[in-house]
Amino acid sequence: MTIEIATVQEWLITVGLRIVLVIVAAIVGRWLLHRAIGRIVATVTARNRRADEERPERAAVNPDRQNQRISTLGSLLRSITTFTIATIAVLTVMALLGLPLGPVLASAGVGGVALGFGAQSLVKDFLSGVFMIFEDQYGVGDVIDTGEAIGTVEEVGLRITRLRDANGVVWYIRNGEVIRIGNRSQGWSVAMVDTSVSYAENAERVIAIIERVAHELDTDPAWRSKLLEEPNVVGVESIVGTTMTIRTFAKCAANEHFGVQRELRERIKAALDEGGVQPPPPPLTTQGAGA
Repeated sequence: MTIEIATVQEWLITVGLRIVLVIVAAIVGRWLLHRAIGRIVATVTARNRRADEERPERAAVNPDRQNQRISTLGSLLRSITTFTIATIAVLTVMALLGLPLGPVLASAGVGGVALGFGAQSLVKDFLSGVFMIFEDQYGVGDVIDTGEAIGTVEEVGLRITRLRDANGVVWYIRNGEVIRIGNRSQGWSVAMVDTSVSYAENAERVIAIIERVAHELDTDPAWRSKLLEEPNVVGVESIVGTTMTIRTFAKCAANEHFGVQRELRERIKAALDEGGVQPPPPPLTTQGAGA
């Protein structure tokens, strides 16, 4: 009995103490790595926020998108470090206990293959989400076309992307099922305004009026931050019957083109009315003989 107690005490002092040290080292290491990752994420986010405040007013960068991407990458790194440290700690404890690692690793390999076949779609979604985040294909606030749905991105996860379309419907798109992505608002957007006037009007005079409106909009402090450059009146786009159409392009910050289009139309309409520019005549209608 005394020999058994002495053996147990010796085991606790040697192997038991080593196991405790391994577990404590794993917990402390995980805490330190998570703290370091958290500090890096907070530092980069704060730096982006300061840069956004100091950035020239025409920079087309979405800070929410950057911060969301950084936070997602931080979460991914924390998950990877936790899994790696836990795996190393378990294998080390098993070695200290004298358990044969060969059969265990072989069984884990077979189980991993079986699990991989059973969870192919989940692994596909996860890997697709990782590549989408690293490659910055789209982010929060972008208007994208996934083929199945068109909407504004509200959340980008490692497995699912959440969209909200123009009707307010929320779509949950599995990342692994996305074959193509059309990003309508990455970096900058283009506002296009077509102005139709009477064919009898002088094109140069109408273009001069629209160019004056474009310059006034560009110098307006309320709209200058939404325009990346002064709107460009490219000229007569088409002449159909008694209608002449003049096209204007405006390079805008991301997702600001709808507001710029509306403002341009309102200002152009007011300027054309003030200048006495005639609108296209109404289409001719024919009445039947019995009318």
